[in-house]
Amino acid sequence: MSPIAMDAPPAVFCVADVWRGTWMGPSLLRRGGSTLHYVGPAGASDPAGVIDLPGVLLPGFTDHHVHVQLLPTDALTQLAEGGLSRVVDLGGSPDALAALAEPDAFGAELEFAGAFLTAPGGYPSDRSWAPADSWREVSSADDAELAVAEQLAAGASRIKIALHAEAGPVWHDALLAEVVAEARAAGLPVVAHVEGVGQAERAIAAGVDALAHAPFSEALPAALVERAVQQGQRWVSSLAIHDAAVRAIAIDNVRAFRAAGGEVLYGTDLGNTAPDGTDQPQGVNPAELAALTDAGLDETAVLRALVGGFGRGRWKRRTTWMPTRPTSVLDLAGARSVGVGELDDLAG
Repeated sequence: MSPIAMDAPPAVFCVADVWRGTWMGPSLLRRGGSTLHYVGPAGASDPAGVIDLPGVLLPGFTDHHVHVQLLPTDALTQLAEGGLSRVVDLGGSPDALAALAEPDAFGAELEFAGAFLTAPGGYPSDRSWAPADSWREVSSADDAELAVAEQLAAGASRIKIALHAEAGPVWHDALLAEVVAEARAAGLPVVAHVEGVGQAERAIAAGVDALAHAPFSEALPAALVERAVQQGQRWVSSLAIHDAAVRAIAIDNVRAFRAAGGEVLYGTDLGNTAPDGTDQPQGVNPAELAALTDAGLDETAVLRALVGGFGRGRWKRRTTWMPTRPTSVLDLAGARSVGVGELDDLAG
């Protein structure tokens, strides 16, 4: 059967086990168009024609921080084969990303922020890896309105801002507030790259919705962490890209954030290399899973990080399949992303 979900006929599946916040055991799911709907526990009164599926199903996994233009041209297909149903690009050419985001039956779904919005001369304008048009300098409130509108017109689902004080200029507080306000007016959440002492505090004070990296430049005071949690701010993990010393700072901050009730999202900064200079895997990264467990996340918390974010718990177009319920968090690196329209193939 074609994995193109929109072509798949209606069907009801009996799955050996399902995760939807907790493990549900044998369950019925109904396919309608491109979406799976949880029906309820399987039992003696199941309707006729039910298709038995081995293994377990979970909502589609998401990497909440990637840079697709730094990956091979077939990256979205590779990412789906590596267990990811959705990826969120946090900095690239808006036009290039809009083209890559066109629906692809065999690839991971792509959402994107468009270009980094940054101060004139700010990060990543001086970086050789940054593709053309992947940053947009903003110098005034009027310019902020136009820059946000440009990303929205390209199809951006969030706005990415750069507050990297160690790499170049950053906005003063008033212009930072203007950029955030323009994104709010456009209905888009704001994700910030924060690096350098004091930049996480500035992002929190400005009401940024998410941090693209768990803060790693300094240990944040408890009161600041609590403020971030109270505002509903989310942190994308991206722990495994750091060397040991920096990673320890980030992990301690994540541990404090989680203890205060904060929500962590799984993300790897894919497109950037691992600390030893090697490429990260094209899919769910066991090193990131291990770092999340080091930060105190148990299996449930890691799964929520993988399926959470803006549009949590998706059962649309692609879902996650595993042959058995995982016995450890690291087992999640062996998950498969399966098109809703190809579930019949799993039944053999």
